[in-house]
Amino acid sequence: MQQPDFIFESSWEVCNKVGGIYAVLSTRAASMQKKWKDHVIFVGPDFGKHSDLFFKEDPSLWSLFPDSPIHQLTNSPTPRIGRWQVPGKPIAILLRWDALYEKKNDIYGWAWEQFGVKSHAAYGDYDDSCLFGYAAGQMVEAIAKTLYKANPKLKIVAHSNEWQTAFMLFYLRSFCPKVRTLFTTHATGIGRSIAGNGKPLYDYFEGYHGDQMADELGMVSKHSVEKQAAYFADCFTTVSDITARECAQLLDKPVDIVTPNGFEQGFVPKGKTYTEKRQTARKALKQIAEKTLREPIEEDACFICISGRQEWKNKGIDVFLDSIRRLGSKRLNTASAKHIVAFVLVPYLEQPFIRLGKTSIIFVPYYLDGSHPTFKLTYYDVLLGMDLSIFPSYYEPWGYTPLESVAMGVPTITTSLSGFGDWYNRIFNSQACIVHCQSLTPVTVVHRTDSNYSQVIVDIVQTIENFLTLTPKQVAALRKEATAVGKQADWTHFFPYYEQAYHIALTKKRP
Repeated sequence: MQQPDFIFESSWEVCNKVGGIYAVLSTRAASMQKKWKDHVIFVGPDFGKHSDLFFKEDPSLWSLFPDSPIHQLTNSPTPRIGRWQVPGKPIAILLRWDALYEKKNDIYGWAWEQFGVKSHAAYGDYDDSCLFGYAAGQMVEAIAKTLYKANPKLKIVAHSNEWQTAFMLFYLRSFCPKVRTLFTTHATGIGRSIAGNGKPLYDYFEGYHGDQMADELGMVSKHSVEKQAAYFADCFTTVSDITARECAQLLDKPVDIVTPNGFEQGFVPKGKTYTEKRQTARKALKQIAEKTLREPIEEDACFICISGRQEWKNKGIDVFLDSIRRLGSKRLNTASAKHIVAFVLVPYLEQPFIRLGKTSIIFVPYYLDGSHPTFKLTYYDVLLGMDLSIFPSYYEPWGYTPLESVAMGVPTITTSLSGFGDWYNRIFNSQACIVHCQSLTPVTVVHRTDSNYSQVIVDIVQTIENFLTLTPKQVAALRKEATAVGKQADWTHFFPYYEQAYHIALTKKRP
């Protein structure tokens, strides 16, 4: 199986913590660094001080590419090189793209003529994303040509994640075609938009046509970039079987291979450190709950959470809130009930605090990077203090949040519409919606469709009620089982799919 000598991987979320793709790349970096050392170079946008939260600049690393005309690139200022501060500490190059704005029309005209990309309907973040991708292509070309000059037989691949970096793929295909390209869509833009606009994605799935829906939903340019990148990439991948079906239907292009998202066990504390971090997190959660609710919270209170982007329906925030409300209503007349505090860890989502007897909901509307004066812990540290997590997604190509949860030893509830839930059912031969069983499993997969909203809430409430009946010994055993599930989704199991993807890219015959 052919493997590359150098890998350039670009994403809008390199050293830029936005969502699940950051988790995918930052946890996969250690496996890549272990195999390729400093022949793996991540490429991301330069957001100055924000990027520096995750990036340590080291200009001496330019010496690895001594003859590359980096300073002659049209994007200004000069790209910064350093190390991404995640396990493995891979090389990262951060770019600005401001100077390309004066050439925007020429670039879009070229993209239309060469690749059929329809930039005429662009709006929002389209310009920044595409020009960043173009700048990334220039940077990779500059370094690759130097490497080829020293050794013409080198095998180099460039990997674009999501439509935001697809212009890197287009640029290299035109100006440095010796570099082989990969494109991964972590969720099709049209699928996400159909779901987010309240249309029934699943009941009428086979009736949707991607180009038609792009026109209807104002997604023409972004959809065009994604679709053409899928066609022109030497290897086209996505993260789950669920999204692979989307690609075939909405992009008219089957994927070459599914590359599931794994997790890096280096993020999980061990032994005494794990216990101490969990105690610290529970103490912090208890203090915040007491200050917010203005009443004492018992030591054995049950802490539940949901997290993710502010996508009310897609991420199942609506189902989560309705489930906690239903649970609270059922427990109103139970004076001795254990206090349940549900944390909504969703940036920018602010709502009144909600209380029903001894069931309360607290909104945490900011990123948990450890810098906030109220929550001085990172998201992973906070997650360690939870007893149960709930991610009742409607649209979730993979579902990194439930995977992170079980990896941290926290039992979770997800749905059959998430890639992770689908994977769990297949791997562990589980049946969806097992809540009526007396013994819980570390991952409860609730069956969800376009038309069973109420039943999903019933099933989630039943699962929580079952969890509350467990003894401390049973909870400890369940947490141990959750950790075991997380290890089954470690990158050591999933990274071979990427190695196959590199082989496909390197051996594909182009027209």
